[in-house]
Formats: sequence, structure tokens, C-alpha cells
Amino acid sequence: MNSKELQLIIKCGETSTVQFKECFPNQDSIAAEMVAMSNARGGMILFGIKDKTGEIIGLSYQEIQQLNSILANIATNLLRPVIYIQTETVIVDERSLLIAHIAEGDNKPYKDLNGIIWTKQGEDKRKVMENSEIMRLFQCSGILYADEQPIPFTSEKDINGYALDNFIRKEYGREKDSFGILYTELLHNLHIMKEDRMTLAGLLFFGKDPQQYRPTFVIKAVSFFGNDIGGINYRDSKDITGTLPELFEKGMSFLKANLHNIQAGQGFNSIGKLEISEVALEEILQNALVHRDYTRNAPIRLLIFDNRVEIISPGCLPDGLTVESIKLGSAVVRNPFIANFCAKTMPYRGLGSGIIRALQEEPNIKFINEPVGMQFISVIDRIADEGVNKDEGINEGINELESLILTFLEKKPGAKGYEIAEYIQKGAATTERYLRSLKDKELIEYKGSRKTGGYYKK
Repeated sequence: MNSKELQLIIKCGETSTVQFKECFPNQDSIAAEMVAMSNARGGMILFGIKDKTGEIIGLSYQEIQQLNSILANIATNLLRPVIYIQTETVIVDERSLLIAHIAEGDNKPYKDLNGIIWTKQGEDKRKVMENSEIMRLFQCSGILYADEQPIPFTSEKDINGYALDNFIRKEYGREKDSFGILYTELLHNLHIMKEDRMTLAGLLFFGKDPQQYRPTFVIKAVSFFGNDIGGINYRDSKDITGTLPELFEKGMSFLKANLHNIQAGQGFNSIGKLEISEVALEEILQNALVHRDYTRNAPIRLLIFDNRVEIISPGCLPDGLTVESIKLGSAVVRNPFIANFCAKTMPYRGLGSGIIRALQEEPNIKFINEPVGMQFISVIDRIADEGVNKDEGINEGINELESLILTFLEKKPGAKGYEIAEYIQKGAATTERYLRSLKDKELIEYKGSRKTGGYYKK
């Protein structure tokens, strides 16, 4: 680092990654600062500067030599695990300053000799006390994963046997009893159970009621009038619950029901083409479900405004990923067991290509990584009404339940009325009304006899 670069840093004052020290304080204070930076995004400590005013005081040759020795001792002997620092001397206005560079650690969480875990909070440091935050630091190091952790109070009784049987038949082409091992052993091998409890991944894919044990792992979906999240008027609002595949399907149905369909040259009876690429929406929603930070007790938010759609996922990008790197296909699997189940039950591919596909469909998607707010936001612009070709017109198309029925028939052609009613969680009369509406729109048809036939998507 040269003198001009350092002067610019000093002018900006102390931040999460820059700290000033006029002289050498006690070793415990420096150890805590090193721990905090290692557990956060790294940083630098500048010695020879007043921390209140940023005034450059400078250090003597002897002070610099002594500081180097003490800093090396702290990094080696007063921190657990050991960290490695780099130091350099830069002369500013004929005064010598010592810079200690502390990299973001890859073996979090770091602690001082008293066992205290520190992290950064703005320009200050604070103790880490919450178990979920400590787990998040372990997760950053790849020592454990949130989705493999057993969920308290769950048991084998919470498994949806129908969903699990279907998964095993589809994935392995056989029945669960044909593996030649105990059922409990099979559950452990599939990472659905750990000890005598369901794992988080198992619960979110094969649980009868995942939100009974993790009530915040839902999608909060709102379609607003206007463009302000503070608005009190909305067109539609839902708390979407269920397993991850159900969250995905119901989330997509909410989007389809609340976005415009543009005829785009298609036939009069067509429901039209969604104003935002369905492929892009699928990739972004899946990304939020698979890669969110499951150590944070917060919902995914799906917000539709007049001019944009926002999908907000708890947790910022992990392990040094940046917005630019994910656009190039870089990926870190934060939840490997969830990703594995998603690859087998949803259109998720898990190769880091989802963001690339979304951008190919919608090049103007904006990605916002917020480490302070601990969230990742995807923003997709909508087509303004005045920008739509009036010759093509706009067709509001199908509503949310109709969209959900079509999604179900794509998965299960020939489904019977009672199966559809069970899936959309409506009574027989209501279900029949929506089926009749879809038949009138020539989107579905019934084939076969009354006893053996079923509904098919056209």
C-alpha cells in the first residue's frame, strides 16, 4: 500500500474493516479486535493514528519493531485457532505507520484465550452470544451444515410416508422394503433422520408439517398497490407453508396469479405469456429456497409491486462470494443436503448455472447483497402498462388456484378430482368450480370414464 492510498483510507475514518490505534494498548484488546475481524470480513489495524480524530502521530523505529513482535505473539498464542497476519510500514507526511492486515478466517469461529467469540458491529466489536450465530460461524467454515442438524422434538412419526415412498420409487425405482436394511437405517443413510430426530433437510422435504417445528421457514408473499413497501393497501397477501417443493410450487402460483399475461402474438384462447420470464422467476425462487441461511429464523419474502418483483432471501452471500462472481456461475453450497433433495425433486440443477439462466432470460435483474442486513435481494423489473403493445393487449389469465391445479396436472396427468381437491386444500364444490373454469378456457380436459378417467393439461 502506498502513502496516497493510506491517506484516503485514514480520511474515511474507522469502519468495520479499519481501526486506528495511537499506540499499543493492552494485548487483550488487540486480541479481541483480531478475533472480531477474523470472524467477520477481515480488516486492518493502523498503529500510530489517534482513533478519535484520525490525527497521524507516527511511530519510532523501535516502537515498530516491538509492535511487530507483540502482534506475532498475540496471533500465535492468544487466539484460538491461530491466525496469520501480515504487517507493513508506510510513511505518511514523514511519519511511520504500522499496518496489521487480518484476513477473514476460514476456520471460524475464532476466540480469545478466555473463550470469548468476538465479531464486528459497525466500527465496534461485540461478543457473540446466540447459539444460532455461533452455528452460522461454524457453517462458514464448513465444519457443520444447518440442514443436517437434528430438529428437537421431531421423530419418525413426523415423516410423510406417502411423500417419502414416492421419492424412493422415483429416485431408486424400488420400494423402501427392498434395500435389505432396517427402515431406520435407510432414513439415516438418506440424511432424513439423525439419531432419533429428523434433520432439517428431512423435515423440509418429507415432514408432515414442517412449520410446526420451524414456523418462520415460510414464504411471506404480498402483491402491493403502488411501488412502496410501506403501503397499507395490497391486492393479495399469503403466508405460504409446506415442504420446500410445495413452497416452490405455491410461490410460483402466487407469482403467476399476480403478474400480467401478455398475448405476445398467441391465439385468442391462450392465457398468454407471463410478463416476466417464468424461467427467471423459477431460478430466482429456487435459489432463495436452496441457498438461504437456515440458521436465521426469518421467512423468504416475495414482494410484487407495480414496477418490480423482489425476492428476499435471509442471509447474505456465503464464503466470499460476490454479486459479480455469482453472475459468472461461481457457487458455494451452503445447504448440501437440501440441494441434493432439490436436484432430485425440483427443476434445480445445482451447478451454479441458475443465475446465468435467469440473466439470459431477464438481463436487467439486479442482485443486492446486504451483509449488514443479512439478506440477499433479487429485483426484477416489470413491464410497465404503458409499454405494452396495445395491439396485443393484456390478459389477466388464470388465478392462483387455477395455476396451482395446472402445476399439479403437469406433475400428475390423469389426476382425479379428489386428488386435486386434496392438493389445493379446497372442498369438492370449490374444486369442481375451478376445474370447470379451466375447461371453459380450454386449458384442461377430462379423459376416460367417470370411474377410471382423470384430468389432463392440454
